[in-house]
Amino acid sequence: MKIEAKEKPKVKEKPGYKSIPIGGVIPKAGSSREYKTGDWRVRYPVIDKEKCINCLFCYIYCPEKCVVVKDGKVERVDLDYCKGCGICATECPKDAIEMKLE
Repeated sequence: MKIEAKEKPKVKEKPGYKSIPIGGVIPKAGSSREYKTGDWRVRYPVIDKEKCINCLFCYIYCPEKCVVVKDGKVERVDLDYCKGCGICATECPKDAIEMKLE
């Protein structure tokens, strides 16, 4: 009677870091702008231009530098990178920034 060795089951390899889509790893210097990090937020800031006095506190305190300033005035918030932390709204002395539900 001859006993044959069973063939080993094929083990599926786990995907490595190179197969992860962009967003999890910064592979080279200066490439972080490629990672749009604002798509997982729950709230986003809305600036009331009537109340805003352009003190730029929102710009100074924003950890992601999402507040876009042009000619010394707040123009908008770059929602591609805003994570919705609400620091801008908290620090605004005129309550000109409201955090809206996404």
